Amino acid sequence: MLLSAEHLFKNYGTKQLLNDASLYLNEKDKIGIIGLNGTGKSTLLKILAGIEPPDAGAVSVQRGACVSFLPQNPEMNDRSTVLEQALQTASRSGTAGNEYEVKSALTKLGMADFGAQVGTLSGGQRKRVALAAVLSSPADILILDEPTNHLDSEMVLWLEERLTRFSGGLLMVTHDRYFLERVVSRITELSRGSLYMYEANYSRYLQLRAQRQDMAQASERKRQAFLRREYQWIMRGAKARGTKSRGRMEKYSAVQAQEAPVAEERVQMMTLSSRLGKKLIELSGVSKSFDGKCVVSDFSYLIKCSDRIGIIGRNGAGKSTLMNLIAGTVQPDTGTVSIGTTVKVGYFTQEGRELDPAKRVYDFISEIASEVKTAEGTFSAAQMLERFLFPPELQYTEIGRLSGGERRRLYLLSVLIEAPNILLLDEPTNDLDIETLSILEDYLSSFSGAVLAVSHDRYFLDKVVHTIFDVTDGGTVVPYNGGFADYLEQRPAAAPEKPAAPKPKKAPAAPQPKLQKLTFREQYELQHIDGELAELEEKVRQKEKAVQDAASDYAKLLELSQQLEELRRQLDAKSDRWVYLNDLAEQEHTQG
Repeated sequence: MLLSAEHLFKNYGTKQLLNDASLYLNEKDKIGIIGLNGTGKSTLLKILAGIEPPDAGAVSVQRGACVSFLPQNPEMNDRSTVLEQALQTASRSGTAGNEYEVKSALTKLGMADFGAQVGTLSGGQRKRVALAAVLSSPADILILDEPTNHLDSEMVLWLEERLTRFSGGLLMVTHDRYFLERVVSRITELSRGSLYMYEANYSRYLQLRAQRQDMAQASERKRQAFLRREYQWIMRGAKARGTKSRGRMEKYSAVQAQEAPVAEERVQMMTLSSRLGKKLIELSGVSKSFDGKCVVSDFSYLIKCSDRIGIIGRNGAGKSTLMNLIAGTVQPDTGTVSIGTTVKVGYFTQEGRELDPAKRVYDFISEIASEVKTAEGTFSAAQMLERFLFPPELQYTEIGRLSGGERRRLYLLSVLIEAPNILLLDEPTNDLDIETLSILEDYLSSFSGAVLAVSHDRYFLDKVVHTIFDVTDGGTVVPYNGGFADYLEQRPAAAPEKPAAPKPKKAPAAPQPKLQKLTFREQYELQHIDGELAELEEKVRQKEKAVQDAASDYAKLLELSQQLEELRRQLDAKSDRWVYLNDLAEQEHTQG
């Protein structure tokens, strides 16, 4: 066991973020922590990383284990260079990563200008510098808060592969559902101060959570049926004279005192849009350059009411510039942008509307619209806030006291409450929790106007969009039909930048090693290895269940965890052997 957190409590004012929460991390565990914005996920990570103390409870880390922590908003020295800052951050874990590793990670994350000053970087670039540093430091435990934010698609795929190969323990908060599907082995849900553990990736977690909720609802139905039956018995004049009657009435009182399962909080979005005429937005031969670099080149497109367009490309390629041209907030160098008279654009930008930290949540929304009319009726600003999970006590809180995710959700409401008929969404998935993202996706499917979204969230793109615009480094915008998965299939293989030089004469081929064949013993092993793998996998599943059941017994938990690790080592070794034998058999079949 690399890390254990037991009976954690944490309170912020009237909000109980952690209420007797416990969590354990073993070697090779990869845990994804999810939950609604504002529930305390970032606070939990800070406590686990030793940055912030709990009100009660304890966190213990295995002696000698090195912890590397990526905060949501890394603190940096503005006067340092990118490389100096990355090396300094990497060394904070106690063992500095070597300069080559740091430079390699920075390059992969698009921060190849090692001499650039940190003070000139955007928030997203700072996060990437910090991520490169954390990944480069030799660590036994990685604790990452939103590592995929501000990464383009290629960077996310690289990070996914890097973390999959990581052999230590991983704890991370992320809302990237494909990331949760492919990287994590366990999901922990933080809800109302409690942690719920699921031995599953994202798709399996959805099934298990639904089962848990169904069981809770079934138990509540039985409880209510019991209370109705017993209440009728009491009202018929039952007298608590006999022992049996007294026991029955005491049981009724005990069951009545039990708490009913609390319904899951969900953002409630309703369709808000203005009338839209025939003409929307038309771009004709639009080009735009900055400092001599062309970011959008000779682009023409007529936006249609039914459009669902995802805009992708490398960081800095020009995606946000294209959105600004469409919104009319930036004028093209050449070409024209024609916007219809009935068009009302709702523009959700990366930076967000200017939110005054001293202003109260209610005042901010009521100044935009004191009430809105929908197909469901007329709603006041306070009612709209409640539907976006801002209860009355939170509505009179200063914006500066909200979490990053809560501010993002408030900003989304401020865009939708103006009833736009064209939505431009620039990185809408950053900092929004999974529950809100799912509801936003459903809302966009029923939205009556056009939707254009810059996003690197592959799940979001696959679910929402019908067309992909790939903004290339040269400013050319290349369209593809379908979602992100379709784009990956359709995009051409990378072409060489320069014409290939004349091929030199081939050198004599090196002598090929003699073909290795399966021995009789290996053939026998190959015939039986599938069954052995299945048996080991079943033992691991049973041991994982036993570990979960023994969460309250530390001594037993430690023993079972060690047994589970041994089984996992055996399974890994057997899996490697399976790959070797099958490769050998395939080679023998091909060349034999």
